[in-house]
Amino acid sequence: MSKPYVRLDKNNAAVLLVDHQAGLLSLVRDIDPDRFKNNVLALADLSKYFNLPTILTTSFETGPNGPLVPELKEIFPDAPYIARSGQINAWDNEEFLAAVKATGKKQLIIAGVVTEVCVAFPTLSALAEGYEVFVVTDASGTFNELTRDSAWERMTAAGAQLMTWFGVACELHRDWRNDIEGLGALFSNHIPDYRNLITSYTALTK
Repeated sequence: MSKPYVRLDKNNAAVLLVDHQAGLLSLVRDIDPDRFKNNVLALADLSKYFNLPTILTTSFETGPNGPLVPELKEIFPDAPYIARSGQINAWDNEEFLAAVKATGKKQLIIAGVVTEVCVAFPTLSALAEGYEVFVVTDASGTFNELTRDSAWERMTAAGAQLMTWFGVACELHRDWRNDIEGLGALFSNHIPDYRNLITSYTALTK
């Protein structure tokens, strides 16, 4: 049975970046490492572009999981940053949960490492509490395609929507006339082919 189309709304959305840590990133094998990091930073940049409340969290960063990817802290120097002492499911951490609720948003855009744990667990928990959850698949990574696909199936069965960062950006933006240069620059910074497109457009419209 098909479900009604629920659009992302930039006025009702928050971004949760879960466990994008140096050690955990080394485990990602279902997507090219350089492309994966670019996607994560693209999601971060679009979150900043649309002025979405963004929450950063890490799991046991003093252990082998390692510290947060430094670029994320640079992009969001003032965002809530919750270094969890041990909870595997970020939703089980009271400080993280309080930060999510403090946003006042009902749509959660989630990405993280690894997909079947750090993304799936808070996604399922948020869905159970009535949130609408949008999982950014290309900014989430894991060991292999089998574990990734199993996680995707589990989350979609519970009601999560799977999207890419590019799809998220377009659905939030709604209309090119809102800002051609700004969105075009964001895409150009993360998609080389799009940079060529914008360069051509700029040359033709001068």
